[in-house]
Amino acid sequence: MTATPTIPILAGSRLHHIGVVVADLERAVQSYTALGFGTPELLTIPEQGIIAAFYTLAQGSVELLQPTDPDGAIGRFLAKRGEGFHHAAYQVDDLAATLDTLAAAEVELIDRTPRIGAHNLRIAFVHPRAANGILTELVQEP
Repeated sequence: MTATPTIPILAGSRLHHIGVVVADLERAVQSYTALGFGTPELLTIPEQGIIAAFYTLAQGSVELLQPTDPDGAIGRFLAKRGEGFHHAAYQVDDLAATLDTLAAAEVELIDRTPRIGAHNLRIAFVHPRAANGILTELVQEP
């Protein structure tokens, strides 16, 4: 078996947040409150067809995602896989340069150019096939 060369593209990144798909955001917020997560920041993100609750932790965040559009990406995910882990997001310093480097390394990308996500952050997604089935989000803070 030949080893795949390691490209330290994301090796220095930090975990920004994890995303969890939920069917009922209000119920999920009650559960996370009972676990001691505190009060989340609630956002509606129409372009992504979701409402979200963000919990800021000592290191990183948890993002609960409820679809508002059954035909959107999160709605289709919920219908196919049910509630649960959706993605891991990593913070990068220069998203456009990171995407260029990943593309040059022939990593399968969903987004070839950055787009705007929650909190007006620049984001892009790496296809799950490129990360052993895990949807990977890349985030650039302003």
